[in-house]
Amino acid sequence: MPAPALGHSETDTPLRELAGGIETGIGLYVHWPFCLAKCPYCDFNSHVREAIDQARWRKAYLAELQHIAALTPSRRLESIFFGGGTPSLMEPETVAAIIGRAFALWPVAPGCEVTLEANPTSVEAKRFEAFHDAGVNRLSLGIQSLNDDALRFLGRTHGRGEAICALECAQRYFPRHSFDLIYALPGQSAKSWRAELGEALALGASHISAYQLTIERGTPFFGAHRRGVFVLPDEDLGARLYETTLAALEGAGLFAYEVSNHAKPGEECRHNLRYWRYGDYAGIGPGAHGRLSIGEDTLAVKTLRSPERWIAAVESEGHGSESETRLTPGERIEEIVMMGLRLKEGIDRARFRRQAGGDFTDILGPRRLRRLIAGGFLTLDDEHLRATASGRARLNAVVLELLG
Repeated sequence: MPAPALGHSETDTPLRELAGGIETGIGLYVHWPFCLAKCPYCDFNSHVREAIDQARWRKAYLAELQHIAALTPSRRLESIFFGGGTPSLMEPETVAAIIGRAFALWPVAPGCEVTLEANPTSVEAKRFEAFHDAGVNRLSLGIQSLNDDALRFLGRTHGRGEAICALECAQRYFPRHSFDLIYALPGQSAKSWRAELGEALALGASHISAYQLTIERGTPFFGAHRRGVFVLPDEDLGARLYETTLAALEGAGLFAYEVSNHAKPGEECRHNLRYWRYGDYAGIGPGAHGRLSIGEDTLAVKTLRSPERWIAAVESEGHGSESETRLTPGERIEEIVMMGLRLKEGIDRARFRRQAGGDFTDILGPRRLRRLIAGGFLTLDDEHLRATASGRARLNAVVLELLG
């Protein structure tokens, strides 16, 4: 029986009508929405539940995967990314089933990257071998800090020692791995952050994601910060911490290929590069998003955010899609610019012409470009539009100015 079409408004064109004859690469994002505890800084679609019926969830993921694959024929699967939430809480059997079904539904690129995010608790670390056997070939570890006081402040359920043990375990099973760190914490100095980065590098990392702590509306940290419970580093210190990050990691051969992501050459996350280069990807699971280019159009697809609503919809309709929307040219250009300028390589000029229907100077305006180039925030040559180091440090302001 054919999979039912995605839900859409009367003004949208159904994905089924647009999907024929496409032969481009695609990535797959799988969202697992559950965590053992909700971190006070996190605004992701993550939830704490006392019990999870893993068999039921496995069946639902496979159903939605079947539905998405039917709507994206002739694509070549180039990456899978299990995110969340805490995907390492999934049973390895579920991970193996999703990978196996995806590999059966799409032609698979040689060396297809399969990443799974994991928390460094001892219970989950014991699963690393099983995840490797299930087909995962890259692990992303949410260490966040190597300082126990900082981990307690961030609401993490692991300590420094547990994080190091988990990383050592990951290195045994995953030659390609990465871990996350958060900086610009209360009381943090450039000196203490430099020392922590030195410890991180000594652990043998080939990829580190370093994120500056931001206060997101709707999180416990938002209210606590407004009440003055803690104070974050000011803008000048934040800039110094960013510069410290660049100097320490690039000095050790981990280059900032994206604003917050540093890797040795060849160790970049290929799936995330797909987002930043504005490539195609499909998403399954609660709250997952997708971007699919269909001819000259880009379709934005979103699934239901609530885990309970999503799984009920999948069981009744075969998919949990909430909406599909054809992006306007302006929306598409905004996304290309916002994502592409995060990369050190910038935005490919020829690709931009194909996706946007014109050159940078035509679409973004020569006057704005000249002003940002003269200010030292952008460079433009025959092949790329790039943000300079100064521009990447102020990227939000640069993008706002550029898009007018």
